[in-house]
Amino acid sequence: MTTVCEFLRFGARHGWVGPEVVARLSQPKFLTHLPPGYNAGEDGQFRTVRAKSIKFVVAEDGVEWLSAEQFERLLPLTRNARDRFMVALIGCTGMRIGETLGLRREDMHLLSNSAVLGCRVTGPHVHVRRRANANGALAKSRFPRSIPVSTELVELYADYCHERDRIPEAAGCDMVFVNMFRAPLGSPVGYHNAKDMFDRLARRAGFAVRPHVLRHTAATRWVRSGVARDVVQSLLGHVSPSSMDPYIHATDQDKREAVERVAAARDGRS
Repeated sequence: MTTVCEFLRFGARHGWVGPEVVARLSQPKFLTHLPPGYNAGEDGQFRTVRAKSIKFVVAEDGVEWLSAEQFERLLPLTRNARDRFMVALIGCTGMRIGETLGLRREDMHLLSNSAVLGCRVTGPHVHVRRRANANGALAKSRFPRSIPVSTELVELYADYCHERDRIPEAAGCDMVFVNMFRAPLGSPVGYHNAKDMFDRLARRAGFAVRPHVLRHTAATRWVRSGVARDVVQSLLGHVSPSSMDPYIHATDQDKREAVERVAAARDGRS
């Protein structure tokens, strides 16, 4: 595509191609986010540039998700209570990694009744809020939401708290996930440390394990269990219903059963 466009510009310089053709190859674009080192000028006069109007779209592979068997294999492969709770939390709530690392202890409402905390949400749940955090973690959605959690997840959090209490440096940190095995001890876990943990877990598991894979796993299980799309959308923190489309995964078995159901119905009529 680039070669063709440059050839047309070359032809325009020699009079072989009309200037109106070349003018349609690009269009004005305002740079909202400036690239590193880019000088936009004192008055921002260089924020508007010429960008390609014709682009070659590359098909993207679908986001992976884990089967129930694969997800169950993950928890025993974790090496400590903190990592076990993080994996289970994302896999059960569908939270983004930024939302997970940005959790504070005040967000963990794990009582059967949180009225004493000034919260009217019933049952154990966690709150997701967009705020500035020392570790750079940021919730993508600007709208706060609460996500119910299971009794099993509450128990895993209790195990993690017991493990965390053995790190004196963590006592003064209000973030949920803290460094416990590498310096600086007690400081909030950042994106880099979380990625290292998931990379190690993937090597032990023998298949891709990333936070977004776990998020898709949670969403896919909800959809396949018959949960209404608007409920899944609310749990995931999506504003637009169209954002749900990438989370609808059809397996080969699903497609086979669909074809066989239609064939069986047709045979029943004949």
